[in-house]
Amino acid sequence: MAERRLPARAVLASVTDGFTELPHAPGTAADGGGNGDGNGPIGWADYGAARARARERTGERESVVCGTGAVGGVPAVLIAFEFAFLGGSLGQRTGDRIEAAHRYARRARLPVVSLLATGGSRMQEGMRALVQLQRVARESALTRAAGLPQIAVARDPTTGGGWATLGAGSDVVLALPGAQIGFAGSRVRPPGADPAAYGAEGQLAAGQIDRIVAPGELRSVLGRWLSLLTSPAGGPPEPPRALGAADGLPPSGWEAVERARSPRRPRADAYLEAYFEVREEIGGDRCGGTDPGMRCGFGRRGGRTVAYAAQCGTPTRPAGFRTAARLIRLADRLGVPVLTLVDTPGAANDAEAERSGAGAAVAEAFAAVAEARVPVTTLVVGEGGSGGALALASPDNTWITPDGYFSVIAPESAAAILKRGPERVRATADELRLRPQDLVELGIVRGIVAP
Repeated sequence: MAERRLPARAVLASVTDGFTELPHAPGTAADGGGNGDGNGPIGWADYGAARARARERTGERESVVCGTGAVGGVPAVLIAFEFAFLGGSLGQRTGDRIEAAHRYARRARLPVVSLLATGGSRMQEGMRALVQLQRVARESALTRAAGLPQIAVARDPTTGGGWATLGAGSDVVLALPGAQIGFAGSRVRPPGADPAAYGAEGQLAAGQIDRIVAPGELRSVLGRWLSLLTSPAGGPPEPPRALGAADGLPPSGWEAVERARSPRRPRADAYLEAYFEVREEIGGDRCGGTDPGMRCGFGRRGGRTVAYAAQCGTPTRPAGFRTAARLIRLADRLGVPVLTLVDTPGAANDAEAERSGAGAAVAEAFAAVAEARVPVTTLVVGEGGSGGALALASPDNTWITPDGYFSVIAPESAAAILKRGPERVRATADELRLRPQDLVELGIVRGIVAP
C-alpha cells in the first residue's frame, strides 16, 4: 500500500525526465473560492484548519500538482493527485488547476497523463465541489476533440468522480497492482459487496482498464504508450506478408476451408509479432466485457504507429466487437491508420452473446470502420465467416492469404439453411466461391499476399 501512495511529486519524479509545474492563481482567503472566513464556499466549520493541516503535512496548497515533463522522451502535461491532501479530493481550486492543465495541453498540442489517487469530491465545499466534475469532463472532452491522447494511471485509491471523469474517461487506462478502483468508495458501498469488484484486478477482468503495471515499469510503459499515440504513420498500412502459407492455391472450396481451419496455420499473434517492432494493447469494451479472441492495440512499424484489431480464430463475442470499435474510433481521432486481421468462423451466437447485444456490437464495428477517416487495411489470415468477419473488413482495401477464405456463411450452415444433407457440404463450399482466387475474381479482395 505504501508504494502505491507515494506523494504526487515523488510519482512525478519517478515517471518523468524532469517536471516543471504550471503557474496557478494564488488561493483566496478561503483558499477555495470561499466566503472570506477561511472555511470555504459553504462555510464548513474547521475547513480552513483542515486545509492548513493538509498544507503542513504535504507541502502542497491543493490536491493536484499540474505541469509538464517528458516521459520516455515524449513531452506531456501531467496531472498528479496528492492523496495526503484531504484524500486527493476535488474542490473548486482543484478544478481550476485541472482546467488550466488541459487548456495548456491544447495550446501546446501535448498529450495529457493523469496520475490519479482520489476519494472523489470534497464534501466541505458541497455542490461547488461536485460541479467540478462537469468542468473536468468538459475540459477532457475538448482535449479529446482536439485530437490529443489522454492516459490515466489509477493509483490507490481511485474512486468517485475522479475515476468517473479523468480515469474511466481516458483513452488508455493503466493501474497499479492492488489499487482500489471504482465509482463507489470503500465507505459507501453496499454491505457485503464483493471487494474484488473494486480492485485493479477485478476491473481488468471486467474490461474497465487496459493493463496493470508494476510501479517499477510505469515509466517505460507510459513512455511507450505516449510514443505510440503521438507518432502516427502516414498513408494506409501495407498488408502483412503471408506466414506459413500452403503451397499454391486451394483447388476446391472445401480445401480452402480445411486450410483455414488447420491448427497448424499461423494465427493473429504470429502476424502481429512479425509485423510490429513494438506494441501495446488495450483491453476490454468498457461495458463489463472482454474477449480473449480479439487483440486490439497500437504498434510501431518502421518508426511510425499503426493501430490494429485482430481476430484470433474464435467466434467473436460482443465485447470483442465493441473493443475493436473502441480501438478504431480512438485511432481515427488520433489520425492513426488501422490494420485489421480477419480470422473468425463468425460472430458468437450463443444465448449469452445475444443477451450481451451481439447484433448491436456487430453494428458498432461496422459503423466504426465505415466512419473512419483514416486508412483501414484488412488481411484475411484464416476464416472469414459471414458478417462477424465482414464487420472488421475494409470496404476497399482487403487482402487475403493463400490459406484463407471469405464466405457469406460457413458451408455447413449454408447446407443446413438450404436443407441439404451433410454429403452436400463440400459441393456447397465450391458453389459459395470462397477461395482466395474466387474472391479476387469477384472483386471482393484486392489480391492474395505472398509469403
